[in-house]
Amino acid sequence: MLLERKKITDYFQNLQKNICKSLEDEDQKSKFSSETWQREEGGGGITNVFQDGNIWEKGCVNFSAVSGKMPEILAKRDTFGEGNFFATGVSIVLHTQNPFVPIIHMNVRYFEMNQQKAWFGGGIDLTPHYIQENDAVFFHQQLKNTCDKFSPTYYPEFKKWADDYFYIKHRNETRGVGGIFFDRLEENKDFSWENRFQFVQEIGNTFIPSYLPIVQKNKNKKYSQENKNWQLYRRGRYVEFNLVYDAGTKFGLETSGRIESILLSLPKQAEWIYDLKPEKNSPEFNTLALLKKDINWV
Repeated sequence: MLLERKKITDYFQNLQKNICKSLEDEDQKSKFSSETWQREEGGGGITNVFQDGNIWEKGCVNFSAVSGKMPEILAKRDTFGEGNFFATGVSIVLHTQNPFVPIIHMNVRYFEMNQQKAWFGGGIDLTPHYIQENDAVFFHQQLKNTCDKFSPTYYPEFKKWADDYFYIKHRNETRGVGGIFFDRLEENKDFSWENRFQFVQEIGNTFIPSYLPIVQKNKNKKYSQENKNWQLYRRGRYVEFNLVYDAGTKFGLETSGRIESILLSLPKQAEWIYDLKPEKNSPEFNTLALLKKDINWV
């Protein structure tokens, strides 16, 4: 028997509120602007946008719960099938002012078809403009600790999934230092619906303690215009991934989603520089050398 939708959406809405409060407290300048919207085909959401803060230049913490008939283009895929769908979740992307504070993304979601088949999905990953290995180790250790509460196989499996998913094929590099990614977590003989939901809740609750210590460590570091230029260049890679490969972006566009909310993951500013080659052994050069799959951070 499937979980009650209200129980899931209530958690996601509270997660949105709690994360926004923590980020505002840390930034000490800007506040989230909130907009409630409705989707003509069914459902709606709350778009929370953060701009021009002390720490975050632009960010979003969005909640949605949408429903309706599955669009034909998606119904033809084996993943979904025909009928009516319900989808709810929270999606977060934060772009920072200081080049030494990394971009972060998290998505936790629930999907249901025809009130019969359902699954959880999500992920959390870190995208530094400058990779600092001790920060990557800390971040991955937090995720591993959370995963290990539920299964010793979760972290290695979901970490590899993230390495493969957050990969920019046309650049032959990962988007950042990865994290975890999972999808289609269903009830089975080993995991109940309640257990799967508890895992998704734990991932959501891990966001702040896995990210804010990294922010606090790096937010006051001095930086040069060269550092800022590199940040804008690396943001360009983030844009490329989100527009070319990101499944959430594609789903939103193909289900008549709210375009302003879908594209909120893009930074305020980014640059593309032709054939940029950093000086050997520079911090920029060393960052590119670590944008690889299958690095064992923990």
